[in-house]
Amino acid sequence: MKNKDIISQAEQYILHTYNRYQIALDKGEGVYLYDAEGKKYLDFAAGIAVFALGYQDKEYNDALKEQIDKLIHTSNLYYNQPAAEAAEKVVKAAGMDKVFFTNSGTEAIEGAIKVARKYAYLKDGSTDHEIIAMNHSFHGRSMGALSVTGNPHYQEAFKPLIGGIRFADFNDLDSVRAELTEKTCAILLEPVQGEGGIYPADQEFLDGVKAICREKDILLIFDEIQCGMGRTGEMFAWQHYGVQPDVMTCAKALGCGIAVGAFVLNEKVAKASLVPGDHGTTYGGNPLACAAVSKVFDIFENRRIVEHVREISAYLEEKLDLLVDKYDFIRARRGKGLMQGLVVEGRPVGEIVNRALDNGLIVITAASDVLRLVPPLVIEKEHVDEMLEKLEQSF
Repeated sequence: MKNKDIISQAEQYILHTYNRYQIALDKGEGVYLYDAEGKKYLDFAAGIAVFALGYQDKEYNDALKEQIDKLIHTSNLYYNQPAAEAAEKVVKAAGMDKVFFTNSGTEAIEGAIKVARKYAYLKDGSTDHEIIAMNHSFHGRSMGALSVTGNPHYQEAFKPLIGGIRFADFNDLDSVRAELTEKTCAILLEPVQGEGGIYPADQEFLDGVKAICREKDILLIFDEIQCGMGRTGEMFAWQHYGVQPDVMTCAKALGCGIAVGAFVLNEKVAKASLVPGDHGTTYGGNPLACAAVSKVFDIFENRRIVEHVREISAYLEEKLDLLVDKYDFIRARRGKGLMQGLVVEGRPVGEIVNRALDNGLIVITAASDVLRLVPPLVIEKEHVDEMLEKLEQSF
């Protein structure tokens, strides 16, 4: 089928909640994607920071094929080996204690919210606790996740949302302190804000938030859904700062294309929050998803993916900084590792994205003025050079 035929069919039958780019992707190979008509694209979006290992990774694909032939689903009424193995690998990578597998990042946030409220409820029996989230954050589209997303534009049509949410300014510790009350049970933030514009946290800010949580016995929750799984040059972004959360959410590259998320807890919180009957999911932690998670951690370790990110991101940052110097309309570069943003001023960033597609390059946006680069973690310097060439053609 032609691109236009697939697009026409999709528009007729799929609910229009996305303004999609006008291509229909058909297959991938390495760090390249191909549309239905065979046009080749260098992928610097990775399915929104998901496909960390690139496309057609034989070791990953073979693990999934093997699991499909054995067992795909059982429900959580029974144990299965892939879930047990994946759980051990997630927990050890985070240096934490327990994990709950979900189907998405949004569901992981929902679980983290419930953990915080149950933890506080068991302390004082009250049900009016509050969570402090950050302005310009993004945590998902379900009612709970939307409630802690610091962007009124996403919320307006869906109010009333869940109550007890206050918003502080990211990287502003005084703003967080101003929102604290005796009802505060958790502080929730992304160590690197993604959709909000690629803003890394300051060390002083995370240190201060952690100190507040310790002093008040409230939970520190980090959303590592986009910035986790090696993307910033550590397995989880908080590891750059040495500030470990009480609860962490992750998804996206956790399964490298298979729909899976998780929230991870330390022992203190795991022992004093959710118990049987408090939370559940039919599909979460199924053998197929967990086989993907388990294999992803094996590949990350055996191929030293995180170390590769550190090496290649230094080269990428150097080249992006040259663009900032060269072009007046590129105001700044922000980011960590292979989670980078170029701040565009004086022209629509969406125009650059569309021109890049014409030139065979896939990039995406963040906030209203940031060109976002979140490629597969396996890119090499030659791919950075190719991206730069195509991007400058698009300028």
